[in-house]
Parts: sequence; C-alpha cells; structure tokens
Amino acid sequence: MRTLIFVFIIAALAGCGVDTATTAATGAAIKKQELEEGKKTSEQVQQKIGQAMERAQQRAEKNE
Repeated sequence: MRTLIFVFIIAALAGCGVDTATTAATGAAIKKQELEEGKKTSEQVQQKIGQAMERAQQRAEKNE
C-alpha cells in the first residue's frame, strides 16, 4: 500500500515538472520570437533613416 502511494506521489511530482518545463520552453520560444521581430523592426527603422538622410543630402546638393 505504501509503495502504491509513493508511486502516485512520484507520478504527480513528475507531472508538475513536465508542466513547468513545457511552460518554460513556451516562454523561451515567445521571447525568441519577440527578439527576432525586434531585430527586424530595428533593421527597417535603420533603412528608413538611411533613406531619409540620403534624400535630405540630395535636396541639399540641389539647393547649392
């Protein structure tokens, strides 16, 4: 009887560990995706800034 109770306790604790590991893995995947999206956004902003600076330089050259 004690062995059976012990087995159930171990199974319950193992289940909690699996749930925690799954939650951690999901959280890590979400953070990775957020970082990738942030990098893409940063690159797009840098490109737009570069284009705006280029246009401003062209306008300045035309006005000279």
